[in-house]
Amino acid sequence: MTPSERRIAREWRTVQAMIRIACRDLHGPREGLCADCEGLRLYAERRLERCPFAHEKPTCVKCPVHCYEAEMRERVRQVMRHAGPRMLLRHPVLALRHLWDERLPLSEKAQKVAERLKRTIPDG
Repeated sequence: MTPSERRIAREWRTVQAMIRIACRDLHGPREGLCADCEGLRLYAERRLERCPFAHEKPTCVKCPVHCYEAEMRERVRQVMRHAGPRMLLRHPVLALRHLWDERLPLSEKAQKVAERLKRTIPDG
């Protein structure tokens, strides 16, 4: 497995861990995820699989292309807001690696897309 493949697999593990933490804390302890959180997990998995940057993928917060629908993006934002601080205690290595990944520069491909988007979207 290449380093970029490992990073995207780690990002997927991080997203899953955050969803599990938020589901357990906000929706009550149970075996597995509730239906809403399972739907969010499946949606996130599909989006990650179809990412236009593939193995050059930046973290979602730095990505120039927001591939989540507005409602799902807000749900993921809420999950991350809740689970993010708790990740340091429950999954410290994943949390620290995710913070490190956010500091990495955008790939050449992502930079080109970001520049193209800036040219096509008027300032307002």
